[in-house]
Order: sequence, then structure tokens, then C-alpha cells
Amino acid sequence: MTRLWGVRPRWRTDVLGDFFCPGCGGDRNYRRQHGRRWLRLLGTPVVPLGPVIGSVQCTTCHGRYGVEALEQPTVVRLGAMLRDAQYTIALALLAAGGTAHRAAREAACTVVREAGFEDCGEAQVLAALAALSGLGGELHDARGMAGGLAVELHAVLEPLAPHLAQQGRERLLLQGAAIALADGRYLPQEREALAVVGSCLDLPQSQVPALLEAATRAPYENL
Repeated sequence: MTRLWGVRPRWRTDVLGDFFCPGCGGDRNYRRQHGRRWLRLLGTPVVPLGPVIGSVQCTTCHGRYGVEALEQPTVVRLGAMLRDAQYTIALALLAAGGTAHRAAREAACTVVREAGFEDCGEAQVLAALAALSGLGGELHDARGMAGGLAVELHAVLEPLAPHLAQQGRERLLLQGAAIALADGRYLPQEREALAVVGSCLDLPQSQVPALLEAATRAPYENL
């Protein structure tokens, strides 16, 4: 039987975009909407009532979610954030240890290419390093970090950390450790750079030294 009356919202679309749909489990299009509740008679809105909280509707599954769903990055965006993180860590560790050793340069380039920058060679890595550090590749400021690279580490890693599992954050740290160990034992400035990476990734301060020690005993590929 058709209901004679009822209360249902009437929605208006404010913004269209892409988001990670919790219902679909992937990237989808969304409508960000606001609305008002209406008293309906035979399905027709007749009396406006109060407003309803804004929401996001997936255009595929038509699920409706709170606007906080937009805080979760899309799969595409998360992949780009991860690539930028690997790239920046590689530059920071290469700068900390210096660019004189070929093994360290090759290790940094390997991480950069594995991140997805397949056409990025040694010349491009060194040029980017010089541009960010502005001081010939040395990594330092009042706390031992070059201004450009220190800012980049915080800007790139901190937004990414909440979206990675513990194992993923550890893996990023260990990629940096592999670069530091490519030309020998850790230098003090390399340990300092790795400590900053661990802090930006929200790893427990007490756990970082243990991870760095483990990296000296096992090849990066097996970690």
C-alpha cells in the first residue's frame, strides 16, 4: 500500500568530485549535498521542516556517508603521496650522507625508480637535491636538516602517515636506511635524518633505533 504521508529529505547537490567510497571499496564519483526534511503527502513535499546534516552520496552504489568520508584519499591520490614520500626520503638520505659515493647514489636512484619515477636517473636526482637543499647537497639547519629538505619531509610524510599501516611506515624508514648503509655504516647525520623520517611517520621514538639496527643485519629486500 502507498503511504499517504511521511517525512523525507530533499537533497540539493553542492559539489561533484572523486572520493574513496567506503561501500564500494574503491575510487568513485560523489555528490556533496545539503538538504531539508519535508512532510510529504502521497510522495509530494508539502511542508518544509528542519535542515539535515550535509552528506556525500556515491553515484555508483548510492550509499550516503558523512562529509568526513572525503578525508580518506582516493587510491590514485594515496599512490601519488606514497611515491612522493619515497622520493623525498631518498633525497634526504642521499643529502645526509653526501653524494660522493657511487653506491649511495645508485641506492637512492633505485628507490626513486621503484617509487614509479622510472625515467629519473642520477642526473635528475642530483639536480633535485641541489634545488631543495640549496647548499650543495648537505642536509643541515639548526637541528641538522637543510631547510628545503626538512620542510619537504614534514610536508610529504605527515599527511601520509595516518593512512599507512605500521608495516608500511616501517618499510619507508627501511628504504632510507638502505640508502644510508649502501656506502658503509650509518653516519651521525644519516641517523639524525632517519630519526626525522621516523618522527614524521609517527613511529614510536624507541622503535626507530631497533629498526635501524635490524637493517644492518639483513638485506633491505628481505625486510
